[in-house]
Formats: sequence, C-alpha cells, structure tokens
Amino acid sequence: MKALGNLYRRRIEPGRVGSPELARNLAELSNDVRREVGVLIDRRGRVISVSVADAKGTEFPDLRMGENRLSGFHLLHTHPRGGALSKGDLSTLFLKRLDAVSAIEVRSEGQPGLIHTAHLTPPGTVGEEEDWRILPPVPAFQIDEFDLGAQVQALEEEIARAARTRVAKKDHERAILVQIDQGEFDAEDRLDELAELARTAGAEVVHRELVFRRNLKPGTLVGAGKLEELTSRAYHLDADLLIFGQELGPAQAREIEAATGLKIIDRTQLILDIFALHAQGVESRLQVELAQLRYMKPRLLGAGAALSRIGGGGGSAGGGAIGTRGPGETKLELDRRRINDRLSFLEKQLEGVAQRREERRKGRERNAVPVISIVGYTNAGKSTLLNAFTHAAEEPRRVLAENKLFATLRPTSRQGYLEGIGPVVLTDTVGFIRDLPKDLTRAFRSTLEEIGDADVLLHVVDAASPGADTRLDAVNRILEDLGFRDMPTVVALNKADAADPEALERELERTGGIAVSALKNRGLAELKEALADAVAGVQRAELARQEEARALAAQYR
Repeated sequence: MKALGNLYRRRIEPGRVGSPELARNLAELSNDVRREVGVLIDRRGRVISVSVADAKGTEFPDLRMGENRLSGFHLLHTHPRGGALSKGDLSTLFLKRLDAVSAIEVRSEGQPGLIHTAHLTPPGTVGEEEDWRILPPVPAFQIDEFDLGAQVQALEEEIARAARTRVAKKDHERAILVQIDQGEFDAEDRLDELAELARTAGAEVVHRELVFRRNLKPGTLVGAGKLEELTSRAYHLDADLLIFGQELGPAQAREIEAATGLKIIDRTQLILDIFALHAQGVESRLQVELAQLRYMKPRLLGAGAALSRIGGGGGSAGGGAIGTRGPGETKLELDRRRINDRLSFLEKQLEGVAQRREERRKGRERNAVPVISIVGYTNAGKSTLLNAFTHAAEEPRRVLAENKLFATLRPTSRQGYLEGIGPVVLTDTVGFIRDLPKDLTRAFRSTLEEIGDADVLLHVVDAASPGADTRLDAVNRILEDLGFRDMPTVVALNKADAADPEALERELERTGGIAVSALKNRGLAELKEALADAVAGVQRAELARQEEARALAAQYR
C-alpha cells in the first residue's frame, strides 16, 4: 500500500506519456502483486488515481468532456504478461475519450519492456478504419520522447473544426436508428417506419441498425458490446442522436445515455415529438401536451441521485446522517406537483372541447345527415382523398395533405355529395400507427371515439406500401379495441397507380376493396358508388329498426 501511495507523489513533465522512472516503478509493483497496475495522469503531469486493475477497471473521476474536447487524462498501465494494447485498452481509450492510453510490458525480472501507446483519431479521418491510431512501440527509456501535448492539441483542434463544419452545414440532428429483431416477421418494416418517423421529426438518418436478440438485456437492451459499436459509428458519422424502435424505461434510457454519451430517445418520444410539431388546433395541442406530460412524469428525476440522498430533516440544525440534511426533495416534488396541476387543467379543458364536439354531433343527427369517417394508417392518403371527394382544392376548405406521418392530428369535417343519398359529412381522423403509445391512445381517445358516431367507415390503405397488409391489420386491431370493428366499412386501396400490380390484385381479392388514386382522381366514381350503397344499407337497416319498434309499441298498446 505504501508503494501505491508513493505513486501519487510522482510527477512527469507536462505533455508527456510518462517518465522512465515511473515506468520502472509501475513494472516493479506490477511484478510484485502479479496484477495490472495503472495510473491516471492529467495534463499537468500529476497522478490523479492509482488502480490495481486493467484499463476497464481503472478508477476514473467524473469525466465531463465537452463536445469538442477530450477528457484531459491519459492512462499509463502495465501488462504483467506482456503483449500490445488489448481490445479493452482501446475501448476504454475511445469510450472515456482519453488523451492517450499506454501499456508497459513487464519482464520477468520486474523491469519495464516495450511501451505501447495509442490515441484517438479525428472523426471522419480519411484512410483511418479504426477509432484510434496505435504508435510504434518504444523502449522504456524513450517513453518521454513522444510529445503527447502537441498531439492532443492538434486532435482537439481537428475535432473542433469538424464540429464547426457540422454546425455550418446542418440544420437538423444526425440520427442512428436501432430496431431490435426478436424474431418478428416485420422487423425490417418496423425499421423502415422508424426511419420515416425520424425524417418526419426533422432528423437526418445516417445509419440504420437491425439488431437480432432473442432475449433483451435488462439495462441496455442490446448489450455493452453493441453499444460500444454504435458509439464508434456515431463518432465517425458525426451523429448526436440514438433512436430506439422499442420503448425504453427511464432507467434504461439513462444507462444507455451514460454508456454512449449520446442523446437517447425511443419510438414513443419520437411520435410525441412529431405530434407536438404538427399540432395546430386547440384540441390537438391540448391532447399532445397531455400525452407528453404523462410520458414525462415517471421520467422526472430532478437532480437524480443527489436529490434522493437529501432527507429533509429540518435544515442544517436538524438531525440525520451526514449528507442527508437539507430541504428535502423540494425541487423534485415541486416539479411533480406542477405536472399534476397542469394535467388536471388540461383534462378539464379537453372535457369542454368534448362537450362542444358532442353538441355539433347532435346537430348533425337532427339534420339526419349521414356521416362517413375516414380512417387508416398514417400517411395512407386520407386527407388527399377527402380533398378529392369534396373538390376542396383551395383554402379554406382544403385539408392539409403532406407526405409525412401524422400531418393531420385533429378531426376535420367537410360536406360532400353522394348520388342517390344527397349531402353527407366526411370526417378525416388522426392517422393510426401500430403499437400506438398508450399515452397518445388515452389522450386521443375522445377523438377516436367519434368514429363510432359515423354511419360508415372509409378505411384508406396505402396500396403502394410493401407492408400494406400488416398496416391494414394494425388499423383493424385498433378499431377492434375501440369497439368499431363491426361497423359497415368500405376499403379504398389508395395510391393504386404506384402499387405493384400483383400485390394490388392480392389485396383487392383479400379485402374486397376498391383501387383508387386520390392524387390522380382515379377510381373515385366507383368508390363513391360503394359508399352510397353502404350508406343506403345503413339507412334501410335503420328504417327497418324503426318500423319494428313502432310495430312492437302498437302491439303493447
């Protein structure tokens, strides 16, 4: 222990990897204890920590690296069995963003042998296949000849230059997508959908990773090795965002963020962000904020572990163990209270909106105007079809129709006309998506329940999408959960002009739908005819029900 303590008093020349004397002391000590011994040295040449462990087990201070800087420490440690830098050494160099890592080969007599050193390479360096550059080994007496300070300065200047170039060139975040395949047949489709969600949110997707894992790791889902690989790829692709296709728990998100140093979000948070981006009306904004607060509440940690240790025992004069005296979790509880108050306020506001919508619905019932609700997977072309049906080519009647997911969030009604029926109301609803986040489902339930007030459903399917059948089934599952699966439904296979003919024929046979192109006004006459037949059937059934009720009432009289 005395020998370990003596290492703290060693100083080396600033900007150097080490000194021959320090290398000799480390080799002798490592030979005595027959284990790896390492020292962490700062840029002033001071020994910050001493560890009897390999590179991964070395004690590191709280490393707070800036985006354009390294950690400011380099690691000098021994290899009692000899050999060059190990994979663990190089991984530690990269993940901890060390200035350098060096390994001293220990000879059998406890004398230092060759010194192996590596440092990071700038992101995007041409011709570099690794995250680091390994220097030629040198004997121990030459350990202080390498100018590490100049190398670190040049490296940080290069990293800063790359960062300035990135900021100048981009106006959105660069993202890496991770979708875990647990044996699902549509894992690749889910990854494609995640990429479309990221694009809609404004991110630039620079890499997509489909990771097969039958069993997920509790903390990181994909394991430490895969996270290290993703961190390396993010470094080289200059990415700052990691998006997971699976919903992450609060602890998982924190652990992955700590391991990678990247901004971490999951599919649920991504969808919430898109909803917030596209929310226009008062109702949709209230619902999105409600969903976001519900998602945020269990993830609210305030100052994290630092707050959880404060006991709130009555200030500095109060009792309790050292480190537990203070005002308690005031900030954390205050934040939670504010969220709870805001949730109550939003729920009351939405109740008022729902009442006004109910009044409008009753007005339509008094006028006996048939209602057709347009449902379907997001970006299937529902709004474009509504515009084509109602000839709403210009504002203010034209409904927003964009090639983006969730471009429409609030239900929009327009009056149309069906031959043989007369005026009808067509309502465009919010787009569906598979595995819709539960917070969003709960927030938009009142909107979705308005579907049940319709006489007929018009289910729009993107026939040009490779996963049209799975998306149709996903919408049907949501309708079944809401109790609307048995309603009269007409299926419109939209974008038929861009669909594969064989796939379109299979879907037509499977669904009994009608092929249309809302953008090119093809098949709309046939679709209107099918809707008119469906509405007429509902009206006949209603007349029959009323006649039966009158007959039953007359019988009792």
